[in-house]
Amino acid sequence: MGENRKIKILAIGNSFSEDATYYLHQIAQAAGQDTKVVNLYIGGCSLERHWNNIQNDAAEYEYQLDGVKTGKLVSIDEILKEECWDYIVTQQASPDSGWPDTYEPFLGWLSDYCKEKVPTAEFLLQQTWAYEPDSPHTAFPRYHRNQQEMYRRSREAYLAASRRHQLRLIPCGDAVQRARELTPFRYSEGGVSLSRDGHHMSFVYGRYLLAAVWAGIILGLSMKENSFVPSSDRAPGEAAKESELAVLKACADSFLPKAAEKR
Repeated sequence: MGENRKIKILAIGNSFSEDATYYLHQIAQAAGQDTKVVNLYIGGCSLERHWNNIQNDAAEYEYQLDGVKTGKLVSIDEILKEECWDYIVTQQASPDSGWPDTYEPFLGWLSDYCKEKVPTAEFLLQQTWAYEPDSPHTAFPRYHRNQQEMYRRSREAYLAASRRHQLRLIPCGDAVQRARELTPFRYSEGGVSLSRDGHHMSFVYGRYLLAAVWAGIILGLSMKENSFVPSSDRAPGEAAKESELAVLKACADSFLPKAAEKR
């Protein structure tokens, strides 16, 4: 992958892809890789709603560019035509992530549609993460308010869906769960939570980890020498500590593909 060619990444998602793409452009830029990162945002949007929006050509998505909200409302079809995308990523809405029957037939239809419209793009699936044990999310009772149950169920559903459609998986759910076992992010033992509200990622550490995983899986970038540090203007009320970012860098790098080019 040439460093001088701009890599174009499109997420068809919701607030969880908003979290994941918030720092991706900046992390890539720090590694010398130019990117265009677009997130199509509707809060809580499911695979079924994405497909219905395609069918209705609904211009209901906020267009977010390189982690910045633009306020512009667009349709999926409009943005598929905007660029010759290199990568297109989607995910299931977190409440339904552990229920395999909610993925189909919508994931298959969405994948086929995007591949037809942008045949040069690779279509990927982002594995979403489990909520914190004290999350107030109204869907958490579906998982008996148990983080491990939600993680296990959603992981199994994502793995099955990725195998079924032969899609690469961006293992954000695995990365978040692994980081939760590391000092200083053992929230259940009084450590720092990677979440800001029990389900969305925190503005500094959670979003940084997700973007680092995306950079590794999609761009083959190692975080080991990456100089990007989230600034206070992009992370309200939080300040990044180098020691804690180092833990997340190592966690993200543990998911690098074996054959990835590490830069």
